[in-house]
Amino acid sequence: MDKKDIKKVVLAYSGGLDTSIIIPWLKENYNNCEVIAVSGNVGQADELEGLEEKAIKTGASKLYILDLTDEYVDEYIIPTMKAGAIYEDYLLGTSHARPCIAKGLVEIAKKENADAICHGCTGKGNDQVRFELAIKHFALNMPIIAPWREWSIKSRDEEIDYAEKHNIPLKINRETNYSKDKNLWHLSHEGMDLEDTKNEPLYEKKGFLEMGVSPISAPDKPTYVTLEFESGIPVALDGVKMSAKDIILKLNELGGKNGIGIIDIVENRLVGMKCRGVYETPGGTILYRAHEALESICLDKLTLHEKQRLSITFAELVYNGQWFTPLREALSAFVDSTQKNVTGWVKLKLYKGNIIKAGVDSKYSLYSEDIATFGESDYDQTDSRGFINLYGLPIKVSALVDEKNKNK
Repeated sequence: MDKKDIKKVVLAYSGGLDTSIIIPWLKENYNNCEVIAVSGNVGQADELEGLEEKAIKTGASKLYILDLTDEYVDEYIIPTMKAGAIYEDYLLGTSHARPCIAKGLVEIAKKENADAICHGCTGKGNDQVRFELAIKHFALNMPIIAPWREWSIKSRDEEIDYAEKHNIPLKINRETNYSKDKNLWHLSHEGMDLEDTKNEPLYEKKGFLEMGVSPISAPDKPTYVTLEFESGIPVALDGVKMSAKDIILKLNELGGKNGIGIIDIVENRLVGMKCRGVYETPGGTILYRAHEALESICLDKLTLHEKQRLSITFAELVYNGQWFTPLREALSAFVDSTQKNVTGWVKLKLYKGNIIKAGVDSKYSLYSEDIATFGESDYDQTDSRGFINLYGLPIKVSALVDEKNKNK
């Protein structure tokens, strides 16, 4: 669409640096268009406080805050966790939130008869792809405005300059100018001193970590947690039935207190560059570990190994913004079929950043103490002679051929 034809824009609004300055920028560059701000609540908690007042003061006509927390957990987080999907040690906290938010954006854009959807993602990152692929899925012909691909601003310092010039209040300053993304699953930190891989993250600096403490500051006494699963889905914590969302929130509290789930990685972005980030995922890290422990006794060898291979593909699809694709749906169907017997409990010990397995059981367990025991059992150890002869037959034949040719 021609700029002059865009009179109403729906903006993915977080209230952070990027989207705060986008509102006046849109009005300046798109004929004083109406800007409708939409914030998807995926558990960013205090970041939503005062958001409506700020959005309207900076030029938005209204703000929608969509409560997506249950949908985010049940339809994105849990399917990804059940798949065991991990992208280069990253538990995909930003990745699976974006399609959920984008779906809500399109719903509001259609409700408001908007002419375009706008996001604040940079041209260097993965989120531009995640947002736009999801928007294309739900609104194929909807124009998308990405200011970072249009404006002359080149850095976060220049963004702050713009904000100050337009009297836009910010919660950050030039000294705390990390690029962060927060939801109920994780918190990411990028930029500033982290851009130099030689620098150790400031884990001990007050205010750097927000979802917990560093292992150094964690208690000297361990915390035990017991998680119960039904068909791969967490249903109870320490004997108390809870929703998956409430379990994650409680695990965030317990994990954060014990310094769990802090990683410092250099990941391979979809756009081709490497990028360093520090991630806090306390509850998610515990949940993944517990689910993995339960699968170890409930899944047969062939299924477990194939699932582990496919988990890489699943993670790449989520990371690369391909949630709404036939392959991701097919993989989820496969995962669901593997989870029918992943039911039982797992006990874990949390201690200074470590997660130590402390017991696991299931009525569907394929582990047999009677067979595996070093004590007396009905297992006939003489059976192994024939097994080894058959299993080693190709090696024997190959050796015979080598020996025959060597003697020629």
